[in-house]
Amino acid sequence: MNLLLLTPEDCHEPGMARLDGRRLRHVLDVHRARAGETLRVGLLGGLMGEARIESLAPEAMLLQFTLDTPPPPKLPLTLLLSLPRPKMLKRIFQTVAAMGVERLVLMNSFRVEKSFWTSPWLEADAIRDQLLLGLEQSRDTVLPEIIIEPLFKPFVEDRLPALVRNTRALVAHPGAGQPCPVALNQPLTLAIGPEGGFIPYEVEKFVEAGFEPVHLGARILRVETAVTALTARLFA
Repeated sequence: MNLLLLTPEDCHEPGMARLDGRRLRHVLDVHRARAGETLRVGLLGGLMGEARIESLAPEAMLLQFTLDTPPPPKLPLTLLLSLPRPKMLKRIFQTVAAMGVERLVLMNSFRVEKSFWTSPWLEADAIRDQLLLGLEQSRDTVLPEIIIEPLFKPFVEDRLPALVRNTRALVAHPGAGQPCPVALNQPLTLAIGPEGGFIPYEVEKFVEAGFEPVHLGARILRVETAVTALTARLFA
């Protein structure tokens, strides 16, 4: 944890916060902090700064904080991701938040197993917990927007055009005609398929919506690796 995230519920009076639970245990067990020391903190959805530990006990911690630094800017990226395996999903949530992705759309595609949609990792509280871990890692306070689209065709035909508007749209697909461009640093919409890739029909639907098919070379990557590799490649 490189940033201790505070929520409005933690702050019962201006400039003061009381913490318990996971964050308190991390301060005690990992930071091994003591009363009087300072920690990097941020208010969820707001500014970052420093906090002085006023008191520290096994049941609660009291902080006095000052916030004066804006969080890092989000990447102008909407990431469309075929719903991955549940054990991979929680790591992807952390990665997306840590890398500053602005919006993540979890969508269906032909090779997504139906059972994935019943995963407890798709529950709102579970998603939020993993996103918070990513923000804490990267020193950010702003959660990415999460959209869930369980039906492929209605999504790409009815709602995707609004998401793509005013962005350059890319669909990552093995065997695509051109390599993924580098350091575009502009508003982008990027679609990444499941482990086996999109089927031809799905690629065609993306192309109809204005997407350019691109590839990362001859190697087939795991979804979580592709997310990191493509995001880092597109935003220098």
